[in-house]
Amino acid sequence: MASDQPPFAMPAGACDCHIHINDPRFPYLPDAELKPPPATVEDYRRIQARLGLERVVVVQPSSYGVDNRCTLDAVRRFGPARARAVVVVPPDASPALLRELHDQGARGVRFNLARGAALGSASIEALAPRLADVGWHVQLHAQADTIAALAPMLRRLPVPVVLDHLARLPHAGGVDSAAHAALAAVRGLLDQGNTWIKLSGAYLDSRSGPPAYEDRAPVARALLAAAPERLVWGTDWPHPAASAGERPMPDAGRLLGLLADWTSDAALRRRLLVDNPQSLYGFDPVPSRASSA
Repeated sequence: MASDQPPFAMPAGACDCHIHINDPRFPYLPDAELKPPPATVEDYRRIQARLGLERVVVVQPSSYGVDNRCTLDAVRRFGPARARAVVVVPPDASPALLRELHDQGARGVRFNLARGAALGSASIEALAPRLADVGWHVQLHAQADTIAALAPMLRRLPVPVVLDHLARLPHAGGVDSAAHAALAAVRGLLDQGNTWIKLSGAYLDSRSGPPAYEDRAPVARALLAAAPERLVWGTDWPHPAASAGERPMPDAGRLLGLLADWTSDAALRRRLLVDNPQSLYGFDPVPSRASSA
């Protein structure tokens, strides 16, 4: 099925900062909670071409644990100038292993506390000094309440922290609401200046649902107002929760089009799609190109 087209021109170097590759050449963990259908580099390239996206960040899915072969193979096939990886490593990962992964395009370690974690929260602080030595970040997928509980530790880390999927924040009041401790905790992390958030996974916590996911707009707009320089966007393709039947399957083009719902500022969209990913993942700079709303 063809993906919806976003209602704005893509800037050169636009990056999808959150996809997963599931390649049957690489077996899942026998006890993986999710065993999604194949979603290959070739499949994603068709979406890239249709939407005008040029760069991508491949995030290690929980189904592979600490076996990063599929993710790194995808980065190699997309090309080192156009792709980066976020991997999962053992808690005792050596500096040599991290350097080897860095040379293959890795720029962060993911801690998935929302599902099937290969690494628990105790590993975050232990690994962080070694991640700092290679210039990486911690990527965290957790429910908002968990983020709030971990906030004191996250503030101590010597590396940037990237929170997945709108930080899984609840709807009411955006990040300025005092009605939910998680909102205040995330705002505190943003104010400290070392935390990034992915404008991804709108479908995960939406009650209003597709195509517009209207109830996620207040959260997204509040984040855009709070820290536009530390936000990136991603599809979460191939949408693992939807593939598992837990959510309606979203349309990748419509998820990209949400940026036009959340801001009419073409320069800000370029920042989210190009400039911020360059900064976070170390892509080469792309010359500015005007994009229309």
